[in-house]
Amino acid sequence: MGSGNDYEHRREWIEFKMHNLASIFALDIAAYAVMSNHYHIVLYIDKEKAPNWPDTEVILRWQKRFKASNLVRRYLQRDTLDHCEMRKLKEIIALWRGRLVDLSWFMRCLNESIARQANAEDNCTGRFWEGRFKSQALLDERALAACMAYVDLNPIRANMAKTPVESA
Repeated sequence: MGSGNDYEHRREWIEFKMHNLASIFALDIAAYAVMSNHYHIVLYIDKEKAPNWPDTEVILRWQKRFKASNLVRRYLQRDTLDHCEMRKLKEIIALWRGRLVDLSWFMRCLNESIARQANAEDNCTGRFWEGRFKSQALLDERALAACMAYVDLNPIRANMAKTPVESA
């Protein structure tokens, strides 16, 4: 039996965070469906995009989600950095560049922020999601089309909409 509470607004949280993170990470959202108790998302991870970003682009993207260290802030302010500081900065940027094409980091950022928001709203702590996300590589156009059809039809199967056009 349900709690009687309306959590429909949480679907908007997921959609907003999904699109926000897609603007930070090197990926595109191909399809998604936010259901009452889970969501599906089809992503294209563009591994060619992030290596071409200038270092400053990587930093600015990362800073949209995470705080930068004093070293990174000094670099952005064009302070003079010594050889050791520059080497450390390059290591940090390489790490962030890799994370910005990493599906696990994207999902971590998405799921963790939604869990924190929901737990705060519910005035509770602990696990929000049932388990770790599951993913499947779509290796050809046929697999992509089948997966996108599955995602698009999910709200219809769940009686949340009568047709794909009516589905949010």
